[in-house]
Amino acid sequence: RPGGFTLDSGFTTPGRGVTALFGGSGSGKTTVLRCVAGLERARGYCRIQGETWQDERCFLSAHRRPIGYVFQEASLFAHLSVRANLEFGWRLVDPTKRHIRFNDAIELLGIGPLLKRATARLSGGERQRVAIARALLTSPRLLLMDEPLSALDHASKEAIIPFLERVFDELGLPVLYVSHHPDEVARLADHMVLLEAGKVRASGEAADLMTRLDLPLSHFDSASAYLDGQVAGHDDTFHLTYVDTDAGRFTVPREDLEIGRYARVQVHARDVSLALKDHHDTSILNILPARVLDTHDLDPSQLLVRLGLEDGQNLIARVTRRSGVALGLHEGMPLYAQVKSVALVD
Repeated sequence: RPGGFTLDSGFTTPGRGVTALFGGSGSGKTTVLRCVAGLERARGYCRIQGETWQDERCFLSAHRRPIGYVFQEASLFAHLSVRANLEFGWRLVDPTKRHIRFNDAIELLGIGPLLKRATARLSGGERQRVAIARALLTSPRLLLMDEPLSALDHASKEAIIPFLERVFDELGLPVLYVSHHPDEVARLADHMVLLEAGKVRASGEAADLMTRLDLPLSHFDSASAYLDGQVAGHDDTFHLTYVDTDAGRFTVPREDLEIGRYARVQVHARDVSLALKDHHDTSILNILPARVLDTHDLDPSQLLVRLGLEDGQNLIARVTRRSGVALGLHEGMPLYAQVKSVALVD
Protein backbone atom coordinates (compact mmCIF):
# COMPACT_ATOMS: atom_id res chain seq x y z
CA ARG A 1 0.00 0.00 0.00
CA PRO A 2 1.10 3.63 -0.36
CA GLY A 3 2.96 4.59 2.78
CA GLY A 4 5.04 1.45 2.92
CA PHE A 5 2.74 -1.01 4.72
CA THR A 6 3.12 -4.60 3.54
CA LEU A 7 1.01 -7.52 4.69
CA ASP A 8 2.93 -10.78 4.54
CA SER A 9 1.12 -13.14 6.88
CA GLY A 10 0.11 -16.78 6.96
CA PHE A 11 -1.35 -18.93 9.71
CA THR A 12 -3.48 -21.99 10.35
CA THR A 13 -6.03 -22.04 13.16
CA PRO A 14 -8.49 -24.63 14.53
CA GLY A 15 -11.84 -24.96 12.75
CA ARG A 16 -13.68 -24.33 16.01
CA GLY A 17 -13.38 -21.76 18.78
CA VAL A 18 -12.13 -18.19 18.91
CA THR A 19 -8.86 -17.13 17.28
CA ALA A 20 -7.75 -13.65 18.28
CA LEU A 21 -5.80 -11.50 15.85
CA PHE A 22 -3.82 -9.44 18.34
CA GLY A 23 -1.42 -6.55 17.86
CA GLY A 24 -0.96 -2.82 18.06
CA SER A 25 -2.44 -0.22 15.74
CA GLY A 26 -1.14 -0.65 12.20
CA SER A 27 -0.07 -4.27 12.70
CA GLY A 28 -2.44 -5.54 9.99
CA LYS A 29 -5.26 -7.10 12.04
CA THR A 30 -8.17 -5.51 10.19
CA THR A 31 -6.46 -5.94 6.82
CA VAL A 32 -6.19 -9.70 7.43
CA LEU A 33 -9.87 -9.78 8.36
CA ARG A 34 -10.88 -7.87 5.23
CA CYS A 35 -8.81 -10.20 3.04
CA VAL A 36 -10.48 -13.26 4.59
CA ALA A 37 -13.87 -11.62 3.99
CA GLY A 38 -13.03 -10.91 0.35
CA LEU A 39 -13.44 -7.17 0.91
CA GLU A 40 -9.80 -6.56 0.03
CA ARG A 41 -7.82 -8.47 -2.55
CA ALA A 42 -4.28 -9.62 -1.94
CA ARG A 43 -2.12 -12.34 -3.44
CA GLY A 44 -2.26 -15.62 -1.57
CA TYR A 45 -4.76 -18.24 -0.57
CA CYS A 46 -7.55 -18.72 1.92
CA ARG A 47 -9.05 -22.08 2.82
CA ILE A 48 -11.83 -22.51 5.36
CA GLN A 49 -12.52 -26.03 6.61
CA GLY A 50 -11.23 -27.56 3.40
CA GLU A 51 -13.05 -25.17 1.05
CA THR A 52 -10.89 -22.87 -1.06
CA TRP A 53 -12.08 -19.27 -1.09
CA GLN A 54 -8.99 -17.91 -2.80
CA ASP A 55 -5.87 -19.26 -4.50
CA GLU A 56 -3.95 -18.64 -7.73
CA ARG A 57 -6.94 -19.87 -9.81
CA CYS A 58 -10.04 -18.52 -8.05
CA PHE A 59 -11.32 -15.70 -5.89
CA LEU A 60 -14.75 -15.87 -4.29
CA SER A 61 -16.29 -12.42 -4.01
CA ALA A 62 -17.42 -11.26 -0.57
CA HIS A 63 -21.11 -11.99 -1.14
CA ARG A 64 -20.31 -15.63 -2.00
CA ARG A 65 -18.34 -16.25 1.19
CA PRO A 66 -20.52 -17.63 4.03
CA ILE A 67 -19.31 -15.19 6.67
CA GLY A 68 -20.85 -13.04 9.36
CA TYR A 69 -19.02 -9.74 9.84
CA VAL A 70 -19.33 -7.59 12.97
CA PHE A 71 -17.70 -4.18 12.70
CA GLN A 72 -16.52 -1.76 15.40
CA GLU A 73 -19.70 0.23 14.88
CA ALA A 74 -22.98 -1.67 14.76
CA SER A 75 -24.05 -0.09 11.41
CA LEU A 76 -27.72 -0.99 11.81
CA PHE A 77 -30.37 0.23 9.38
CA ALA A 78 -31.67 3.34 11.13
CA HIS A 79 -35.06 3.28 9.36
CA LEU A 80 -35.83 -0.28 10.47
CA SER A 81 -36.81 -1.71 13.85
CA VAL A 82 -34.62 -4.22 15.62
CA ARG A 83 -36.75 -7.10 14.31
CA ALA A 84 -36.61 -5.78 10.76
CA ASN A 85 -32.82 -5.46 10.99
CA LEU A 86 -32.59 -9.09 12.04
CA GLU A 87 -34.99 -10.29 9.37
CA PHE A 88 -33.10 -8.49 6.60
CA GLY A 89 -30.18 -10.96 6.54
CA TRP A 90 -32.30 -13.90 7.66
CA ARG A 91 -34.54 -13.67 4.59
CA LEU A 92 -31.56 -13.66 2.22
CA VAL A 93 -30.51 -17.14 3.35
CA ASP A 94 -31.91 -20.18 1.58
CA PRO A 95 -34.19 -21.84 4.20
CA THR A 96 -32.51 -25.19 3.51
CA LYS A 97 -29.13 -23.70 4.47
CA ARG A 98 -30.15 -22.01 7.71
CA HIS A 99 -28.38 -23.60 10.66
CA ILE A 100 -29.09 -20.92 13.28
CA ARG A 101 -32.74 -20.46 14.21
CA PHE A 102 -34.20 -16.98 14.49
CA ASN A 103 -35.39 -17.38 18.08
CA ASP A 104 -32.12 -19.02 19.14
CA ALA A 105 -30.09 -15.99 18.05
CA ILE A 106 -32.48 -13.68 19.90
CA GLU A 107 -32.23 -15.77 23.07
CA LEU A 108 -28.43 -16.11 22.93
CA LEU A 109 -27.98 -12.33 22.74
CA GLY A 110 -30.81 -11.52 25.14
CA ILE A 111 -32.52 -9.08 22.78
CA GLY A 112 -36.12 -10.31 22.95
CA PRO A 113 -37.33 -7.17 24.78
CA LEU A 114 -35.74 -4.97 22.07
CA LEU A 115 -37.46 -6.38 18.97
CA LYS A 116 -40.06 -3.63 18.56
CA ARG A 117 -37.68 -0.82 19.43
CA ALA A 118 -36.25 1.64 16.92
CA THR A 119 -32.47 1.31 16.59
CA ALA A 120 -32.03 4.99 17.53
CA ARG A 121 -33.34 4.13 21.00
CA LEU A 122 -30.69 1.47 21.69
CA SER A 123 -27.64 1.87 23.91
CA GLY A 124 -24.20 1.11 22.47
CA GLY A 125 -24.13 -2.36 24.04
CA GLU A 126 -27.64 -3.14 22.81
CA ARG A 127 -26.73 -2.06 19.30
CA GLN A 128 -23.74 -4.39 19.25
CA ARG A 129 -25.81 -7.32 20.52
CA VAL A 130 -28.31 -6.73 17.72
CA ALA A 131 -25.46 -6.48 15.19
CA ILE A 132 -24.02 -9.80 16.39
CA ALA A 133 -27.42 -11.48 16.20
CA ARG A 134 -27.89 -10.11 12.68
CA ALA A 135 -24.53 -11.55 11.63
CA LEU A 136 -25.43 -14.94 13.12
CA LEU A 137 -28.76 -15.05 11.29
CA THR A 138 -26.95 -15.17 7.96
CA SER A 139 -25.94 -18.72 9.07
CA PRO A 140 -22.22 -18.10 8.55
CA ARG A 141 -19.56 -20.78 8.48
CA LEU A 142 -17.07 -18.24 9.83
CA LEU A 143 -17.69 -15.25 12.12
CA LEU A 144 -15.41 -12.22 11.72
CA MET A 145 -15.36 -9.63 14.52
CA ASP A 146 -13.38 -6.41 14.15
CA GLU A 147 -12.91 -4.94 17.64
CA PRO A 148 -16.64 -5.23 18.39
CA LEU A 149 -16.24 -3.84 21.93
CA SER A 150 -13.87 -0.93 21.22
CA ALA A 151 -16.62 1.73 21.06
CA LEU A 152 -18.16 0.67 24.39
CA ASP A 153 -17.45 1.94 27.87
CA HIS A 154 -16.18 -0.44 30.55
CA ALA A 155 -19.62 -1.19 32.02
CA SER A 156 -21.08 -1.95 28.57
CA LYS A 157 -18.15 -4.24 27.75
CA GLU A 158 -18.62 -6.18 30.99
CA ALA A 159 -22.31 -6.52 30.22
CA ILE A 160 -21.86 -7.84 26.68
CA ILE A 161 -18.96 -10.27 27.23
CA PRO A 162 -21.15 -12.95 28.90
CA PHE A 163 -23.40 -12.90 25.81
CA LEU A 164 -20.36 -13.38 23.57
CA GLU A 165 -19.19 -16.28 25.72
CA ARG A 166 -22.61 -17.95 25.34
CA VAL A 167 -22.54 -17.49 21.56
CA PHE A 168 -19.04 -18.93 21.24
CA ASP A 169 -19.67 -21.84 23.60
CA GLU A 170 -23.08 -22.91 22.29
CA LEU A 171 -22.69 -22.43 18.54
CA GLY A 172 -19.14 -23.68 18.13
CA LEU A 173 -18.53 -21.45 15.10
CA PRO A 174 -14.93 -20.66 14.15
CA VAL A 175 -14.36 -16.99 14.96
CA LEU A 176 -11.61 -14.57 13.94
CA TYR A 177 -11.65 -11.85 16.59
CA VAL A 178 -9.61 -8.66 16.21
CA SER A 179 -8.50 -6.87 19.37
CA HIS A 180 -5.61 -4.99 20.93
CA HIS A 181 -6.85 -5.46 24.52
CA PRO A 182 -5.02 -8.37 26.24
CA ASP A 183 -7.67 -8.83 28.96
CA GLU A 184 -10.41 -9.13 26.34
CA VAL A 185 -8.40 -11.66 24.34
CA ALA A 186 -7.49 -13.70 27.40
CA ARG A 187 -11.10 -13.98 28.45
CA LEU A 188 -12.55 -14.88 25.04
CA ALA A 189 -9.86 -16.48 22.88
CA ASP A 190 -8.73 -20.09 22.60
CA HIS A 191 -6.06 -19.44 19.99
CA MET A 192 -4.05 -16.33 19.16
CA VAL A 193 -2.15 -14.90 16.21
CA LEU A 194 0.22 -12.09 17.22
CA LEU A 195 0.81 -9.60 14.40
CA GLU A 196 3.58 -7.02 14.14
CA ALA A 197 4.06 -4.74 11.13
CA GLY A 198 2.04 -7.01 8.85
CA LYS A 199 3.84 -10.22 9.83
CA VAL A 200 2.97 -13.07 12.18
CA ARG A 201 5.33 -13.02 15.13
CA ALA A 202 3.74 -15.94 16.95
CA SER A 203 0.70 -18.21 16.73
CA GLY A 204 -0.64 -20.78 19.17
CA GLU A 205 -2.84 -21.34 22.19
CA ALA A 206 -3.74 -18.03 23.82
CA ALA A 207 -2.79 -19.21 27.31
CA ASP A 208 0.72 -20.11 26.13
CA LEU A 209 1.36 -16.90 24.21
CA MET A 210 0.23 -14.76 27.14
CA THR A 211 2.90 -16.26 29.40
CA ARG A 212 5.80 -16.39 26.94
CA LEU A 213 8.49 -14.06 28.21
CA ASP A 214 9.86 -13.34 24.72
CA LEU A 215 6.54 -11.78 23.66
CA PRO A 216 5.17 -8.37 24.68
CA LEU A 217 1.98 -9.77 26.25
CA SER A 218 3.87 -10.76 29.39
CA HIS A 219 5.52 -7.34 29.64
CA PHE A 220 2.35 -5.32 30.17
CA ASP A 221 1.60 -4.08 33.69
CA SER A 222 -1.65 -6.08 33.50
CA ALA A 223 0.16 -9.28 32.38
CA SER A 224 -1.72 -12.33 33.64
CA ALA A 225 -2.07 -16.07 33.35
CA TYR A 226 -5.45 -17.75 32.94
CA LEU A 227 -6.12 -21.24 34.24
CA ASP A 228 -9.08 -23.48 33.49
CA GLY A 229 -10.92 -25.38 36.19
CA GLN A 230 -14.33 -26.01 37.70
CA VAL A 231 -16.25 -24.82 40.72
CA ALA A 232 -15.62 -27.31 43.54
CA GLY A 233 -17.59 -25.80 46.40
CA HIS A 234 -18.48 -22.79 48.52
CA ASP A 235 -17.66 -21.64 52.05
CA ASP A 236 -20.68 -19.66 53.25
CA THR A 237 -19.05 -18.85 56.60
CA PHE A 238 -16.19 -16.90 55.03
CA HIS A 239 -17.93 -16.12 51.71
CA LEU A 240 -15.45 -17.98 49.53
CA THR A 241 -15.65 -20.13 46.40
CA TYR A 242 -13.25 -22.96 45.59
CA VAL A 243 -12.10 -23.61 42.02
CA ASP A 244 -10.22 -26.83 41.29
CA THR A 245 -7.67 -26.89 38.47
CA ASP A 246 -5.37 -29.74 37.58
CA ALA A 247 -2.58 -27.70 39.20
CA GLY A 248 -4.41 -27.32 42.51
CA ARG A 249 -7.25 -25.53 44.25
CA PHE A 250 -7.80 -21.77 44.11
CA THR A 251 -9.81 -19.81 46.66
CA VAL A 252 -11.68 -16.78 45.33
CA PRO A 253 -14.32 -14.42 46.77
CA ARG A 254 -17.78 -16.00 46.90
CA GLU A 255 -19.55 -16.31 43.55
CA ASP A 256 -23.05 -17.69 43.09
CA LEU A 257 -22.06 -20.44 40.66
CA GLU A 258 -23.23 -24.01 40.31
CA ILE A 259 -20.82 -26.65 41.62
CA GLY A 260 -19.17 -28.47 38.73
CA ARG A 261 -19.49 -25.48 36.40
CA TYR A 262 -16.51 -24.60 34.19
CA ALA A 263 -14.54 -21.66 35.56
CA ARG A 264 -11.47 -19.68 34.51
CA VAL A 265 -9.27 -17.86 36.99
CA GLN A 266 -7.01 -14.89 36.29
CA VAL A 267 -3.70 -14.50 38.11
CA HIS A 268 -1.80 -11.24 37.64
CA ALA A 269 1.97 -11.55 37.45
CA ARG A 270 2.30 -8.78 40.04
CA ASP A 271 0.24 -10.87 42.51
CA VAL A 272 2.57 -13.88 42.46
CA SER A 273 5.41 -14.14 44.97
CA LEU A 274 7.91 -16.97 45.22
CA ALA A 275 9.05 -19.13 48.14
CA LEU A 276 11.43 -22.04 48.51
CA LYS A 277 9.20 -23.76 51.08
CA ASP A 278 5.48 -24.36 51.46
CA HIS A 279 4.52 -21.89 54.20
CA HIS A 280 1.38 -22.23 56.27
CA ASP A 281 2.06 -19.28 58.58
CA THR A 282 0.80 -16.77 56.02
CA SER A 283 -2.42 -15.01 55.06
CA ILE A 284 -2.01 -16.19 51.45
CA LEU A 285 -4.56 -18.92 50.67
CA ASN A 286 -3.39 -19.96 47.20
CA ILE A 287 0.00 -21.69 47.23
CA LEU A 288 0.99 -24.03 44.40
CA PRO A 289 4.09 -26.14 43.72
CA ALA A 290 5.87 -25.00 40.55
CA ARG A 291 9.20 -24.98 38.76
CA VAL A 292 11.08 -22.24 36.96
CA LEU A 293 10.82 -22.52 33.19
CA ASP A 294 12.74 -19.36 32.26
CA THR A 295 13.39 -15.79 33.35
CA HIS A 296 13.59 -12.41 31.62
CA ASP A 297 15.00 -9.07 32.77
CA LEU A 298 12.07 -6.67 32.39
CA ASP A 299 14.14 -3.64 33.40
CA PRO A 300 17.15 -2.99 35.67
CA SER A 301 15.07 -3.64 38.80
CA GLN A 302 12.41 -6.19 37.80
CA LEU A 303 12.49 -9.80 36.70
CA LEU A 304 9.82 -11.86 34.97
CA VAL A 305 9.67 -15.55 35.88
CA ARG A 306 7.65 -18.12 33.93
CA LEU A 307 6.50 -20.96 36.16
CA GLY A 308 5.34 -24.39 35.10
CA LEU A 309 2.57 -25.96 37.18
CA GLU A 310 1.90 -29.64 37.67
CA ASP A 311 -0.83 -29.75 35.03
CA GLY A 312 1.25 -28.16 32.26
CA GLN A 313 -0.35 -24.72 32.61
CA ASN A 314 1.85 -21.73 33.37
CA LEU A 315 1.98 -18.74 35.66
CA ILE A 316 4.17 -15.67 35.41
CA ALA A 317 5.60 -13.77 38.37
CA ARG A 318 7.01 -10.24 38.45
CA VAL A 319 9.62 -9.95 41.19
CA THR A 320 12.60 -7.72 41.91
CA ARG A 321 15.94 -8.79 40.51
CA ARG A 322 17.28 -8.63 44.07
CA SER A 323 14.74 -11.27 45.11
CA GLY A 324 15.67 -13.39 42.11
CA VAL A 325 19.34 -13.34 43.12
CA ALA A 326 18.51 -14.00 46.79
CA LEU A 327 16.43 -17.04 45.87
CA GLY A 328 19.02 -18.27 43.37
CA LEU A 329 16.45 -18.66 40.63
CA HIS A 330 17.46 -20.90 37.72
CA GLU A 331 15.77 -23.00 35.06
CA GLY A 332 14.21 -26.20 36.43
CA MET A 333 14.30 -25.00 40.04
CA PRO A 334 11.37 -26.25 42.19
CA LEU A 335 9.62 -23.71 44.39
CA TYR A 336 6.20 -22.50 45.49
CA ALA A 337 4.07 -19.85 43.82
CA GLN A 338 2.17 -17.77 46.38
CA VAL A 339 -0.81 -16.13 44.72
CA LYS A 340 -1.98 -13.10 46.70
CA SER A 341 -5.08 -12.39 44.65
CA VAL A 342 -7.17 -14.39 42.18
CA ALA A 343 -10.06 -13.23 40.01
CA LEU A 344 -12.79 -15.45 38.59
CA VAL A 345 -13.42 -14.28 35.03
CA ASP A 346 -15.65 -17.01 33.61
